[in-house]
Amino acid sequence: MSDKQHAPATLRNREPIAAVLERELPASGTVLEIAAGTGEHAVFFATRFPALQWQPTDPSPEALASIAAYREDYAGGNLAAPLLLDAAAPESWPVTNADAILCINMVHISPWEATIGLFRGAAQVLRDSAGALILYGPFIEQGIETAASNREFDASLKARDARWGLREADALDRLAAEHGMARSARHALPANNIMLIYR
Repeated sequence: MSDKQHAPATLRNREPIAAVLERELPASGTVLEIAAGTGEHAVFFATRFPALQWQPTDPSPEALASIAAYREDYAGGNLAAPLLLDAAAPESWPVTNADAILCINMVHISPWEATIGLFRGAAQVLRDSAGALILYGPFIEQGIETAASNREFDASLKARDARWGLREADALDRLAAEHGMARSARHALPANNIMLIYR
């Protein structure tokens, strides 16, 4: 049996995400993907952005095996072997510098400590002020009504694990400020998801 896993949402969201990445990623350099999951996004984005070196990571052995399996079928040379990285862990990250960091659908499906670790690590490895931390997913925004589907999703996440749930964008902004970063952009995407850019 193949180690490849499949996330149906990947096929739906990869093009809208890529459209934003075209505006927000540097022309060259290294993109560190946190919580790369199945690896389908990593292969797609490495193909879409051949001038960028793509470094996928994940804390799950099953995810790392899936990423490696997809990478075996990738003909390009800009997709690195996946690395074990747990954003919530206090240890230093296995990558010491990057030009951008991408994190898709992790913040709400992990303890808050993982998000704290994400911003802490980003502040350490982004090379300069132009480096971006790019988040994708559903978030709660002050002054903007939360879609019913997102409220239901939030309830289902908390039922699975009380430490999970949709995060408030304002809380992310405050966390960013604690680590010398600030939000530079917000992009609305389909299915009530958004992308938040921090530099």
